[in-house]
Amino acid sequence: MNKIGIRFALALAACVATTAQAVAEDSLQALLDKGEVRIANTQTSPPWSYLGDDNQPAGYDVEIAKEVARRIGVKKVVFVADSFKNFVEGLKADKYDLVMNDLTPTTERLKQVDFASPYGAEEFYLFVRDDNTDIKSIDDMEGRSVGVTAGTSNESWARKHMTQSEVRTYENGGLVFNDLAIGRVDTVLSSFFGGDKHRKVNGLPIKPIGKPLTYQLSAPALAKGKDSLREAVSKAVDEMVADGTVDAYAKRWILPDYHMTQDIRAALAEAAED
Repeated sequence: MNKIGIRFALALAACVATTAQAVAEDSLQALLDKGEVRIANTQTSPPWSYLGDDNQPAGYDVEIAKEVARRIGVKKVVFVADSFKNFVEGLKADKYDLVMNDLTPTTERLKQVDFASPYGAEEFYLFVRDDNTDIKSIDDMEGRSVGVTAGTSNESWARKHMTQSEVRTYENGGLVFNDLAIGRVDTVLSSFFGGDKHRKVNGLPIKPIGKPLTYQLSAPALAKGKDSLREAVSKAVDEMVADGTVDAYAKRWILPDYHMTQDIRAALAEAAED
């Protein structure tokens, strides 16, 4: 179980709670004055973010982002479509104010950008075709291919832990599952929810196998130095976890009987004990 992101999220939460700002910092006020916040997502990774029937961004992360904006007092959300591999550089280049799309606080990302409190947690599996009986776990992956979305923590995990497999990267998180369904790639490393969504929505003959390979948090990312914005977003997310809003969105967008806050709290508690 990969707990790097969890440990850093805990450290971040402690830092946000205890560190006083040495100088005046107006990143939150700047957005309030502007009346608009730019939030990046892929719009190609259901159930987190995708384009709905009205061609507008939809999904779990989209609804969380809208509610966060409302609670910090910003009236308008402008969603900016981008890819996982561009998110960190996009924040550093001020292409958007936040990234909210199932993004995990990893060691490498935390060197370059900051994260607010986590609003998601999920288990990651290998997916295969329904008719595949040869691959039952990661132990069967020598010489076989695994598809991942470029720039994600899935890619970095696969390159570190699946060195005997061929790691194939895809710019579009949906296309990797299509290639799995037609046999162009042997497996896909994905969250259970992401893979299951593609299976159901697109009618793909795919299934998860074995045990979860890694367990990751997702949290809003923003450029370093924007402490007031980070603190406001963390406060909004913490309140949403506490008052049931996060669970309500998870039930709507992920699974009807799913309790997201249980997984978030369990992950943080486990990391604290580790």
